[in-house]
Amino acid sequence: MYVGEVAPTTLRGAMGTLHQLAIVMGILISQIAGLDFLLGNHELWHILLGLTAVPAVLQSLLLFFCPESPRYLYIRLDEEAKAKISLKRLRGSDDVTKDIIEMRKEKEEASSEKKVSIIQLFTSSSYRQPILVALMLHMVQQFSGINAIFYYSTSIFQMAGISQPVYATIGVGAVNTVFTAVSVFLVEKAGRRSLFLIGMSGMFFCAIFMSVGLVLLNKLAWMSYVSMSAIFLFVSFFEIGPGPIPWFMVAEFFSQGPRPAALAIAAFTNWTCNFIIAMCFQYIADFCGPYVFFLFAGVVLAFTLFTFFKVPETKGKSFEEIAAEFRKKSGSTQAPKAAVEMEFLGATETV
Repeated sequence: MYVGEVAPTTLRGAMGTLHQLAIVMGILISQIAGLDFLLGNHELWHILLGLTAVPAVLQSLLLFFCPESPRYLYIRLDEEAKAKISLKRLRGSDDVTKDIIEMRKEKEEASSEKKVSIIQLFTSSSYRQPILVALMLHMVQQFSGINAIFYYSTSIFQMAGISQPVYATIGVGAVNTVFTAVSVFLVEKAGRRSLFLIGMSGMFFCAIFMSVGLVLLNKLAWMSYVSMSAIFLFVSFFEIGPGPIPWFMVAEFFSQGPRPAALAIAAFTNWTCNFIIAMCFQYIADFCGPYVFFLFAGVVLAFTLFTFFKVPETKGKSFEEIAAEFRKKSGSTQAPKAAVEMEFLGATETV
């Protein structure tokens, strides 16, 4: 939310994807630091564990130097002078007239809406369809199997017969980082729904090939390369769409009033599903054996069909247009109570 509020309108999409890029870079650094000849050994593992405090402390200190969100200052606190000071710091320019005009319009629009609670998101007919779609997008991000690969990639590579599985795992982290960087540019060009569907379709076929490779490994030694290639491509397709995009779409589904509550419940759902996968995957893998990714392929296929039929395109559309798309997909003709334009989210420009 903070990045979305402080970023220039034309860069919100790219800067939002940088959030995902920072995450995958952290994963890659952790994988490298965890090598047994560095810190991942019996003598130094406690240092590796303790190092997680360093970025936490660093972030806490750097937050003192971060300017307050100008939208929060202007729209919520009605402090235009402080908002201008914050904008000048963020933009590096004394001319922030365009931003102030944009926020003034946003404030006028926000004044017509009441703050929406999490319960109201599910009880109000205007918000029920968007919040359910938003939660499904975050569920598929985790239940697609991506974190099963990250958490257990070394054991998966061992199962595939790779002699040095830890280095293959680091390779996955590198591919993950590269394709997230690529998505920074793709999200400015293509539609959210299109990229999401492309990513999900690619993940489905990769999960099939991954499973076939694991099943036939004992009969055909070269199947280990099929499984390994499928894992790399699976991660690549994930970062093209299902990785960063759900976070954008939740923000674009909702206007100023319900957006904070929607983002809160979406994040809660995302991390809850993450926890479930982390705790359960090893038991599922032990039960299913080499067939485990057929299960994920089925989940991905189901969510791909859901996306195709239920998820509207949001790129370049106002909140009113997105709400109309939801009504059309749900078969409803009832107009929303409030039609709030999303120009402040960059609806008139590529986000």
